[in-house]
Amino acid sequence: MDRIDRTIFREYDIRGIVDTQLQDSVVERIAAAFAAVLVRSGKDSAVVGMDGRPSSPRFKTIVNRTLAAYGIHVTDIGLVPTPVMYYTLFKRGLGGGIMITASHNPPEYNGFKAMVGHDTLSGDQIRELFDLAEREDFAPRKPGSIQAVSMNQTYLEEIAASLDMQKKLKVVIDCGNGTAGITAMPLYEKIGIEVIGLFTEVDGSFPNHHPDPTRAENLRDLITAVRQHGADLGIGFDGDADRIGVVDGRGRILWGDQLLVLLARDVLGRHPGRTVISEVKASEVLYEEIRRAGGKPVMWKAGHSLIKKKIFEENAVLAGEVSGHIFFNDHWYGFDDGVYTGARLLEILSRSEQSLAELLDTIPSRVNTPEQYVEIPEEIKFAVVEQVVETFRKRYEVIDIDGARVKFPFGWALVRASNTQPALVIRFEADSEANLESMRAEVLDELERIRARF
Repeated sequence: MDRIDRTIFREYDIRGIVDTQLQDSVVERIAAAFAAVLVRSGKDSAVVGMDGRPSSPRFKTIVNRTLAAYGIHVTDIGLVPTPVMYYTLFKRGLGGGIMITASHNPPEYNGFKAMVGHDTLSGDQIRELFDLAEREDFAPRKPGSIQAVSMNQTYLEEIAASLDMQKKLKVVIDCGNGTAGITAMPLYEKIGIEVIGLFTEVDGSFPNHHPDPTRAENLRDLITAVRQHGADLGIGFDGDADRIGVVDGRGRILWGDQLLVLLARDVLGRHPGRTVISEVKASEVLYEEIRRAGGKPVMWKAGHSLIKKKIFEENAVLAGEVSGHIFFNDHWYGFDDGVYTGARLLEILSRSEQSLAELLDTIPSRVNTPEQYVEIPEEIKFAVVEQVVETFRKRYEVIDIDGARVKFPFGWALVRASNTQPALVIRFEADSEANLESMRAEVLDELERIRARF
């Protein structure tokens, strides 16, 4: 029996290297553990989908067979973007769902995103799956069933019917050979958009570039094509299409928090006073603009699973992360969906007299850094962050819902423990380069002193 590697059970999902950390026997035990969680939650049905990785069909067969062996009635939706799995669960009222995907990880990886009811498993729930799988603490065996169903067309038709397009636009989409190629082009063409597609064929070896639209180097082909075709904008997707990256007609990148400003202005115009959620890594500009648009901003912990839970707790109308996870609870179901977000952006632009580039220019600018990682031993990273909170609280206001977001007179600094690797995540934003450098020096010097105590 293959040993189960605890490290593949991450904060928001399960991901590991195929045949090294994810052997067939490990996949079977994870599926059996998931079945046990469903049964103990009073559920007996689940949707199963998969991405385009070479190992995904094999893993899907194992997951389907295992769930059915423990009395689960499986709806197998085949090769789909992750949001179609979420959609199927909500639309059909199923007890849970499991998506076989490693998102934007390299091809040798695979993994699982799992839901029970409308709750995406994270944190202690993921750790419970490990404990059940390791102990083989499974439900009693009894016959279930497996039914193959296609949901792509239903998904596309519901989105198209919900949109009101006012003028024709030209968009370049870069699917990165991920599963967005299944839904993005047919949807955007269906709503009357002229679409130029890049790397739309699903190929889990990702032969053209890494499917992660939060990294500028992965948007180079998209930027070039937008300029070459004179497109209004470009949209890129990650490997399983639950995240979005956007560039304007001038080839400038809109990061997730900038995109959320534009989406929030539109949504709050129809739902004044409603809550919009983002996370500790987001620009202060976002929270200021939500207030200016008549909304109630809420800052929360980073992580798509945690944001999804917070949406329903706060009855928020919209949420988003810097990483490009965007969640609409306005005409949609509150889950993260890159293709749907792209459609909503296209709808906004079709009704606007301004181009995306002109709309981007209306967002106040700040000087900020991308996320940076400082390697640190796993066993001390959370303790170091606690010391950062304690130290800086003597001088400044500190928001400590997820690490330390230190508010300086001219900006803010973030130090938080990574949930996925032995590292600290740091980010800075200020009103000028000089103030940013001053703040960065103060934080990094203090961080060095704190680290030396351990």
